Amino acid sequence: MPRRLTGAAPCIERVATRVADASDTPDAPDTPGASEASEAERAVILEEFWADAAHRGTPLIEAIDGDPDHCVATFLWRGHRATRQVLLLAEGIVDRTDLAASRLSPLPGTDIWHLSYRLRADHRASYRMAADISPGEPPASAALLQQRLLSLSVYAAPDPLNSRRMAGRWPDRDASVFELPQAPARQWTERAAAGVPWGRVERHRLPAGVLGAERDVWAYLPPGYKAAELPVLVLCDGDMWFGRLAFQDTLDALIADGALPPLAVLAPDAVDRDTRRRELDAHESHVSFLADELLPWAAGRWPLTTDPARTLVAGQGLGGLTSLYAGFLRPERFGNVLAQSAPVSRLSGGPSRPVAVRLDVGLREGEILDHHRDLYEVLRSRGCPVTLGEYNGGHDWACWRCCLAEGLVELLGH
Repeated sequence: MPRRLTGAAPCIERVATRVADASDTPDAPDTPGASEASEAERAVILEEFWADAAHRGTPLIEAIDGDPDHCVATFLWRGHRATRQVLLLAEGIVDRTDLAASRLSPLPGTDIWHLSYRLRADHRASYRMAADISPGEPPASAALLQQRLLSLSVYAAPDPLNSRRMAGRWPDRDASVFELPQAPARQWTERAAAGVPWGRVERHRLPAGVLGAERDVWAYLPPGYKAAELPVLVLCDGDMWFGRLAFQDTLDALIADGALPPLAVLAPDAVDRDTRRRELDAHESHVSFLADELLPWAAGRWPLTTDPARTLVAGQGLGGLTSLYAGFLRPERFGNVLAQSAPVSRLSGGPSRPVAVRLDVGLREGEILDHHRDLYEVLRSRGCPVTLGEYNGGHDWACWRCCLAEGLVELLGH
């Protein structure tokens, strides 16, 4: 795990020194107005600190002398008298089995709560924060404290000092996003430049007999497409990609830049958390829905290719597992697979014929990282065209959205 600093970061040490200096008045203790003057000076120092933090955005990033490959990231919270503790929940950084280690520390005599990590300079992550203002002190028992922090984590929300946000879904709130100076560029992930043609996004409801229920599907159609057969991307979690992350902006930018040919995207909703866990778990029924119901339904409406070499199935987490299973089970329909952070240890067997596979995984994903590396070696030994991309982050939509664009270019850009 990334290393938490045992002492204060330089930015905190500087404000601590200024506050201490303001408290050390040369006047005698009984000098009228001395304490009021020092209190006023401390207030000015703190207001300047918070104004600077709001201007720079948080976490505050500081270079490390002699170590250009790492930075110090300092997370901040402005507390008040009722603040008992502040919790940081950051993907790829926080150990959720020991939330006490992810609490911010108060700077005595101020309203500043802070927590600093030494991180590799290419780190990217989403995070939320939560302040505990319940009466009474936090429990002394480690087990009771962990339980209290787990309860507090439900209320975690974006960092008010960070303007970069990422939408959440279901019970999850929005999250803040930070990236260090050497993080891979977010090429194509923002709204395309003015004047770039926009594709069209439609939402349809179609029968899904094999799943026993109807499904909502997002369809992206490129700007100005002609009658020629379009390449197809089948993308899991359409409600996240199109309902919340505006992935159509990325697609418009990719096509306008010539990095991707005009293509169609079919993205079924995941419905809800329980349905997603139940269906996106390498089940043949869901693969049959994608291959035998979704694709034929779409081909009856738009000019889509039936060439597996120009058809890609992609997903993240359980969606990545489903995508791999679809490519392995139905290579005659899906000739390309892009799987990100998938629990591939649940996968058995392999494709009956070679399919092109790209695997993406975070360096902060523990066993998932090891399993991706193992699967990469297995597929390569079987003659499957496979690449493995590793990014410095965790199980995180903030990382996947960048890797997804790169993966599409790799697999369909030619």
